[in-house]
Amino acid sequence: MVMNENYLLTKDEQNFYEGYKKSNRKKNLLILILFILVIVFSIVSVLVGSSNIGFIESLKGIFMQGSDKANLIVWNIRMPRLIAAIIAGFGLAAAGTVMQGVLKNPMVSPSTLGVSNAAVFGANIAIIVLGAGVFHSTDGTSLTISNPYLVSSIAFLFAFISVLLILFLSKFRKFSPETIVLSGVAIGTLFSAGTTLVQYFSLDTQVAAAVYWSFGDLSRATYSEDLIMFIIVGISFIIFYILRHKLNALSSGEENAKSLGVNVELVRFIVLLLSSLITAVCVSFLGVIGFIGLAAPQIIKRIIGNNMRFTLFASSLFGSVLLLVCDTLARVIIPGSNLPVGAVTAMFGAPIFIFILFNGRRHRG
Repeated sequence: MVMNENYLLTKDEQNFYEGYKKSNRKKNLLILILFILVIVFSIVSVLVGSSNIGFIESLKGIFMQGSDKANLIVWNIRMPRLIAAIIAGFGLAAAGTVMQGVLKNPMVSPSTLGVSNAAVFGANIAIIVLGAGVFHSTDGTSLTISNPYLVSSIAFLFAFISVLLILFLSKFRKFSPETIVLSGVAIGTLFSAGTTLVQYFSLDTQVAAAVYWSFGDLSRATYSEDLIMFIIVGISFIIFYILRHKLNALSSGEENAKSLGVNVELVRFIVLLLSSLITAVCVSFLGVIGFIGLAAPQIIKRIIGNNMRFTLFASSLFGSVLLLVCDTLARVIIPGSNLPVGAVTAMFGAPIFIFILFNGRRHRG
């Protein structure tokens, strides 16, 4: 037996304690590495792009020492886009992590509850019915929405309505995981049908504008929108972290959580409301960005496990890394073009999703 902090520990207990500390050090190291990667890819994101300015000129632009064009591109275009990628990736991954925990379903993500479908429907209403998105071309090739703030506001309104509908429907079954997921699928399908009907009775140019808006695109981000997303994501993440012990209890089973004094229905309500709010804000400002909230938590959980004390931070940072990488690729894959980041995340996320699905089945076998 050995003495450790005024307690007598057996050799096996001492080995367990040392192993526990070593495991925690590894998890903290992973979080530090992910934080460094966010910084590294943020620098890369600022220095590269589809604009015709060189690496050195972009570097000077960071310090406002470059040409007027370089300074403008770095601080008015790339920097808001960079901040949006960090915040949206962080928020969507955090939302996916806690949702998978409270619903005990590894295939759940922020878009599962139909929030993205509702936001798209709201955008279509604003663009087509309210005339907020008169489609026009400024130089024969670029496409813009005439009133993006109204489109984002209506998109957020319908996304939030979908959250309230899902929570209302789920109340009848005391927020059981199955009821919540099925309610989300039903509400999402309903809004998708509404989007199809609205587009069917609209003009071709209006449909083109609505489809253009639905593409996940970080280039539309502004500093004011970044600030709003930062406030929503920041407050939500703090609440998630405060609830981390309750989330850990829930991940081990609903009955076990109740035996530990956890108000399961209330925790689920808070987590789902905040997760859906994060999704609604990001989608209303940036369009649909899929797979970040699904892939990031699943990859991190396979590395460090399900302890929310570490997984929540690591998954969120990894979400920022994924979105930064995908957005950078979207700007450099085809020289001179700017692909929608939503298409790039789906292109990389779908194979990851399939790998997780089959790998998980193999492990269960």
